Amino acid sequence: MAESHHSDRKSAEEARRETLVPASDLDVWFIQEVLPLEADVMQFLRRSWQNASDVEDLCQEVYVRTYETAKTRIPKPARPFVFTVARNLVIDRARREHVVPIEAVADLEQLGVALDTPGPDRVVLARDELRLLQAALDRLPPRRREVVILGRIEGLKGREIAARLGITEQTVGEHLTEGIRALTDMLLAEPQAAEGKS
Repeated sequence: MAESHHSDRKSAEEARRETLVPASDLDVWFIQEVLPLEADVMQFLRRSWQNASDVEDLCQEVYVRTYETAKTRIPKPARPFVFTVARNLVIDRARREHVVPIEAVADLEQLGVALDTPGPDRVVLARDELRLLQAALDRLPPRRREVVILGRIEGLKGREIAARLGITEQTVGEHLTEGIRALTDMLLAEPQAAEGKS
């Protein structure tokens, strides 16, 4: 029984080795297809990640993930794959740090990266929702809008916002609470207003 289990594991390991892309092919692909994207990847990471000191490390992690994944199958074309890896890395890091940068998704469109994107109907709905959110943000009083953007979009902590704006943390908390409440009221009122017009 033990021999059968051992031989199954051995044959699975052999099969895995047989399906690996030859290292020389992988290296050539990486040098010719991935490394030339570095300037665009760095630009995307700078726009998507608020801590500039992390950008070079993030770029290296994109390279490592790309290379490791390509060991079993070289993705063609490389550009969409590399930017998908970069986007997923930013999302993973943001989840870990509880920061959700809106720019992480928006910048991919500007770079012309073809991804496994949702259908046109979902894209239109998402854009409409972003427009509604922007319009609602624009209707907030300037200071409240600034606090909401710094706290909920840029991910700054209350004390960081207070220091940046020269107000107390309590005032920051009040602005955030009232700002989010006002945004919620405005966004929930939009569909009802639209339904009332039809």
